[in-house]
Amino acid sequence: MMDAADWDRRYADSERAFSSEPNPLLVELASPLAPGRALDLAAGVGRNALWLAGRGWQVTAVDFSRVGLEHAASRAGDLGVELECVQADLYDYRPAASAFDLVLIAYMHPQTAKRAAVFAAAAEAVAADGHLLVTGYDVTDPHHGGGPADPERRFSPSRLSGAFPGIELERCERVTRERQTPEGPRSTVLTFAWGRRADGG
Repeated sequence: MMDAADWDRRYADSERAFSSEPNPLLVELASPLAPGRALDLAAGVGRNALWLAGRGWQVTAVDFSRVGLEHAASRAGDLGVELECVQADLYDYRPAASAFDLVLIAYMHPQTAKRAAVFAAAAEAVAADGHLLVTGYDVTDPHHGGGPADPERRFSPSRLSGAFPGIELERCERVTRERQTPEGPRSTVLTFAWGRRADGG
């Protein structure tokens, strides 16, 4: 399991290219929303946070990698957008309750024993009428897609369906994405959950 120092080294590798394109599910689901406050948990180098900021969202990007956040902040400067970066471990981080109109976790697969707490904190941060998107590698993904080798940490619709207190899920399903790799096209199986807080928080 990679820790913050491992990710710092990975992000510092100038030979490694990191995608600047936002997650397609985020683009599909968030594009119709009016901009508000967004929280990107496990933001990495900020590809999703920067896309949101470019659309007028006030974005807080949280990650435990200092180097990843430095990349995100530098790119925000290049793009002329505002981005609040917070270095924190999601196992300890507790965002403000009912503070965000959109909360995102993309490709962060919590340790099994800590998953419920991480997801509950993310759900609690969603404001009334706000939305939550969580996506990651599915347990059935044939290539493990770069995700955790431990299948217990990967996602499935059944694992996500009841994981977010107070959030009414509108979609919770598997999707298959085609991506290009040095070895050619490869299919990746993902699970995502998309929902809304309909109460007062």
